[in-house]
Amino acid sequence: MAGILVYALHDDEGNFNKNSLGAVSEAARLAGELGTEAAAVVIGDVADDKVAALGAHGATKVFRAKNVADGLAQPAVDVMAKVITDGGYDYALFGGGLLGLEIGAGLAARLAGGVTVEVTKVKVDGGSLVAERPILQDSEIADVTFDGGLGVIVGRLNAFEAKESGGSAAIEDIEVELSDFSSKSELVTRGEQRGEAVDIEAADVLIGGGRGLGEAEGFRACEDLAATFPNGAVAATRAVVDSGWYPYAAQIGQTGKTVAPKLYLAVGISGAIQHKVGMASSENIVAINKDENAPIFEFADLGVIGDLNKIVPALTEALKARG
Repeated sequence: MAGILVYALHDDEGNFNKNSLGAVSEAARLAGELGTEAAAVVIGDVADDKVAALGAHGATKVFRAKNVADGLAQPAVDVMAKVITDGGYDYALFGGGLLGLEIGAGLAARLAGGVTVEVTKVKVDGGSLVAERPILQDSEIADVTFDGGLGVIVGRLNAFEAKESGGSAAIEDIEVELSDFSSKSELVTRGEQRGEAVDIEAADVLIGGGRGLGEAEGFRACEDLAATFPNGAVAATRAVVDSGWYPYAAQIGQTGKTVAPKLYLAVGISGAIQHKVGMASSENIVAINKDENAPIFEFADLGVIGDLNKIVPALTEALKARG
C-alpha cells in the first residue's frame, strides 16, 4: 500500500486553506489505520517554512512543483498524475471546492481511476478506504468503494477537520513537463469573495440568506440589514453557496459552520435539516418566508409570512430610524 496523496491549495502568500489542511489531517488519520503514509502535493514556489504546515498536520512527504503555476486544473492533473504514477499511490484526497472537483475528475479520467465527490466521511474497511456520500437530497448515506486502480475522493467543504499532530515532512522538489493542452490557459488574477473575511461564528446577530432571495444580488438587502446591528453578519445556506451566490466562509449547516448567535434571522430559508443542525442553538430564531408550510416555521420562535423583498428593506429602514 503506497499511501494517500493530498492536493494542498494555497493563496498567493503560500498559506494553505483550511479545507486542504483538513484533507491532510484526514489522510494522515486514514494512512495510520492502513499502515501507510500520507503525502501532499504543492504546486508553485511555496517557501519551506510555509510547507512545514503540511507536516504539522500529518503529511510525511511533500512534493513541490515550483515550475508549475497554481490555480488551474489541468497543470495540477499533470503534476499529480506524475507523482501518483511514479510513487504508486492508491488514493488521492481533496478537501473540496470547485478546483478540487476539476482536478479530481481530470485525475480519475487520466489514470482510469474512480472518483467520488461530496464525501462527508471516509473510513477504513478491510484494508481499503470507503467513502461516505450523502444521496437523495442528503436523506441517505451511500458507501462507495473503489474496485482497483486509483481511488479519488473529493470531500465536501468543511467535511474534514484540520488537526495539528506536530510532525514534519520531507520536501521533494519535482520537475513536471506539462501536456500541451495544459498550458493553453493562464490564471490572470484571483481575489477574495464578498464577505470572505466575516467571522459568522462570533456574530451576535446573523442574517441567514437562502434560495428565497432569488439571486446573488438579493444578499445586498441582507448585508444592509446586518449592518444595522453592532455585531451583525450575513450567513448562507449550502444551496446558495453551491450556486455561487455567497462565499463558502459564510455557509451554515451540516457541512458548514455551527453558530449560536443571540438572534438568527432566516430570510428565504426553507429550513432543511442540514441547515437546522448548524443554527438550532441560536438564542432566538426569526424566519421570514412567503411559504407558510416552510419547515423553518416549525422551530422558529417568530415566523413572518410574506414578501421578503418588502419586509427586509422596511425592517432595515426602521432599525436605522431608531439609531
